[in-house]
Amino acid sequence: MAHNEPVGRQAPRLVSPWRQLWTHSLFRYGMVGGLSFIVDFGLVWLLHVATGWPLWLATACAFIASFGVNYTLQRLFSFSSRARHGGALVRYSILVAANTVFTVALVSLFDTTIVGWGWGKVIATILTTVGNYFAYRMWIFPPHRNNTKDQ
Repeated sequence: MAHNEPVGRQAPRLVSPWRQLWTHSLFRYGMVGGLSFIVDFGLVWLLHVATGWPLWLATACAFIASFGVNYTLQRLFSFSSRARHGGALVRYSILVAANTVFTVALVSLFDTTIVGWGWGKVIATILTTVGNYFAYRMWIFPPHRNNTKDQ
């Protein structure tokens, strides 16, 4: 046997820092969230600025439109979830409804100030992103457990 290693024992594999980062749900959550934000913000701009929709309607529609992209990518890519699809979708929908009301209120409030709706959208996104990570990880897409005893 090469290298005089005991039978049945393998040397530990070293994992690169980039691989550790890439496989961590927080990093992937941030990537998906960034993509979802671009879609969401772009749709608000398109609907409100380019087509003249009322800001509250453009904000709500854009936020809800990013639902499918975000849910699917968070489920499959960020959390590799095996949670039952129906239950996860219901929990996600509840969270999206709460986030939509919060986001519309904050964007509308900021629109009445000198900083404008864009900064309101950025701040609402930051606030919901932090809370949503934990909601996604523990409530919407809980980790798969093989042994449910004492869980």
